Amino acid sequence: MEFPTIYASRAYSKMKLWTFFLLMVLLKSDDVVVYCGSDYLVGLGSYDITGPAADVNLMGYAKAEQVASGIHFRLRARAFIVAASEGNRIVFVNLDACMASQIVTIKVIERLKARYGDLYTEKNVAISGTHTHAAPGGYLQYFLYIITSFGFVRQSFDIIVDGIEKSIIQAHENLRPGSIFVDEGELLDAGVNRSPSAYLNNPAAERSKYKYNVDKEMTLLKFVDDERGPIGSFNWFATHATSMGRRNSLISGDNKGAAARFMEDWFEKKDSGRMDSSELENDGLPGLSDYHGKQEAVDPWAYAHSEQDLSVCPQSHLKSYHELLELAASFQSPPGRPTTKTSSVTRRVRGAPRNVDKPRFVAAFCQSNSGDVSPNVLGAFCLDTGLPCDFNHSTCGGKNKLCYGQGPSYPDEFESTRIIGERQFRKAVDLFNAADEEIKGEVDFRHAYIDFSKLEVTISDQGPDKVVKTCPAAMGFAFAAGTTDGPGSFDFKQGDNKGSPFWKLVSNLVKTVSKEQRDCQHPKPILLDTGEMNIPYDWAPSILPIQILRVGQFVILCLPGEISTMAGRRLRDAVKTVLSSHKDFENVHVVISALSNAYSQYATTYEEYHVQRYEGASTLFGPHTLSAYIQEFKKLAKALISGQPVEPGPLPPNLLNKQVSLLPPVVVDATPFGVNFGDVCSDVPQNSTFKRGDIVTVSFWSACPRNDLMTEGTFALVEFLQGKDTWIPAYDDDDFCLRFKWSRRFKLSPMSKATVEWRIPQGATRGVYRISHFGAAKSLFGSINHFTGSSSAFVVVS
Repeated sequence: MEFPTIYASRAYSKMKLWTFFLLMVLLKSDDVVVYCGSDYLVGLGSYDITGPAADVNLMGYAKAEQVASGIHFRLRARAFIVAASEGNRIVFVNLDACMASQIVTIKVIERLKARYGDLYTEKNVAISGTHTHAAPGGYLQYFLYIITSFGFVRQSFDIIVDGIEKSIIQAHENLRPGSIFVDEGELLDAGVNRSPSAYLNNPAAERSKYKYNVDKEMTLLKFVDDERGPIGSFNWFATHATSMGRRNSLISGDNKGAAARFMEDWFEKKDSGRMDSSELENDGLPGLSDYHGKQEAVDPWAYAHSEQDLSVCPQSHLKSYHELLELAASFQSPPGRPTTKTSSVTRRVRGAPRNVDKPRFVAAFCQSNSGDVSPNVLGAFCLDTGLPCDFNHSTCGGKNKLCYGQGPSYPDEFESTRIIGERQFRKAVDLFNAADEEIKGEVDFRHAYIDFSKLEVTISDQGPDKVVKTCPAAMGFAFAAGTTDGPGSFDFKQGDNKGSPFWKLVSNLVKTVSKEQRDCQHPKPILLDTGEMNIPYDWAPSILPIQILRVGQFVILCLPGEISTMAGRRLRDAVKTVLSSHKDFENVHVVISALSNAYSQYATTYEEYHVQRYEGASTLFGPHTLSAYIQEFKKLAKALISGQPVEPGPLPPNLLNKQVSLLPPVVVDATPFGVNFGDVCSDVPQNSTFKRGDIVTVSFWSACPRNDLMTEGTFALVEFLQGKDTWIPAYDDDDFCLRFKWSRRFKLSPMSKATVEWRIPQGATRGVYRISHFGAAKSLFGSINHFTGSSSAFVVVS
């Protein structure tokens, strides 16, 4: 009687085997969604979006003189895709960029539709920026936002569009059965309120519900492949990416980009089994920092590599210092030489994944309701007296120029960037390791375009309902005052709801403001009536996208701008109230993803708007902007739980063909007579020896970095000597410890130099090193010629 059971078992085994092979085939199809015991398919991707590292204005502080001249570390687009069994899917992309751009979003969606049809559209694709103020500008379509970059910068635009598309393609091709987990936790020392006087204007009863005047909660998603294990994480936390100040000229992902780099390197090192016992005891993290600004003697980059396991190199076991010195002396700086376009890509440290069957880990640190949150946690002080700035206006002696926020390692903004980045990274690791609430449920989305210049809004907070309207976009006087993260110019100041007669005269010369607009924007004194200015084309947006993405009990509110702490709380609570009425959302997690899909500056509460600090003055559509967002997001939330569609709304304009650019092109590159591109012009001293913690500096005759952005490559490389004659990559310009700086001999000179600074990490392996540079020169006839050069070798000892 057992024979039928045996035969049935064998047949069942064969059926399972054929099912497995069929599954593998189907998973390769772009049009078929197949699941193997998981609710979702998950895929992650990442791609280089580092823009021109020369001549282009850095976006954020609106200072025309703040022009890129090198790289602190590289910028990336990081994407995840989640697809559910019924076929719905969402895409979320996080950019190391100041903000998303409407024209970038339009172009990306065009490309995705051309490649995938209607699989990915503006409805289910979200693109968000971290708000770093150290990334190249010129990629937005509205005139106001490209004035300081001397118009549209096609190179900035193209690299971002390309990088987003490639990150999504990677994520799509990496789709596999997987699970998602969520966790939340407090991070107390990575942000302070930079406009506390405005926050205090909110009702006392409302403020009493919260312990802090900024949100301290980080929310993290952990993505786990069913077979490969953890493959990435995305988190949302509110703090401005303004640790790097307005005098910085190096491209940088700021504190959020640094946190992402640290976490990705930490996981790669942990996953590869290259941690020693002491690191494993602390989960691979460096020693704890003193969060009052003093740092213990720890290795800032202990978790940030090296990607190569240099400790196993034969040379590192040479016991004699003299042997190392003799070996280094045999490698003097060679002349610069031609190389291939791909050489910097093949030599970069983070090349192809170590395990070809498992993509690289992706970690994204996304922005939330950080409109009034500064990472300069020591507070704002006057440069001349050292005293705290005026509380209501953030001025020193009535002027704003001397009032600056101070980061935890002030005045070293690089170190402050590292510290705030490390704090976010540490909290993310804690949440990543602890995440055990599994995401379950449908994947869904809602999206609508709204004309915020004339939207009727029903206010029903107190008493009978009343209908108000939003206004065409306008900027207040306090906008020009800037913030404590980056003060403005002239005699503007925050908290100004009157404006000076002189600047009112100047404002009216630019555009006379109508009485209707003044009344609508009251009490904002209008400096620039941007919503009604259209020469040479529109100065500001009016039609903007709003979007909700859902994965199970996790909901993302995609907002096309920045939003203050209390405004974000009100929006989040309003949407959560709507969703919680449905049984599927009893334990819903709602996060705000600011700076998504387009950019329209700020949204504050009605009460904060009346104080007219920087954020209120930059709330474009008047005092009821937040109420408009709440009203429209509640509509999306109701449609989400009812399964009903929403009206798509009016399409925004595509102004790509109207863009104007005044940035001069690179005409030609040159070197002094008898000098090659790539020749060293300032070498390490002969027979040099350096210790961990020292700075090694080498300069090369170079060419303009705009000739080739070295995408997924590097301009600078620290190489380690393996054996007697093999150089292997150890650190590149995507490492926090390496800085690539570029400069011309004088303005408009065709001759330039590249300087590479390496701050030797405490974890650097003892041995022989050299520094190399990759570049591309433009000839008088327009051809691009790639070159490379290397320094003399030197010794690093412990």
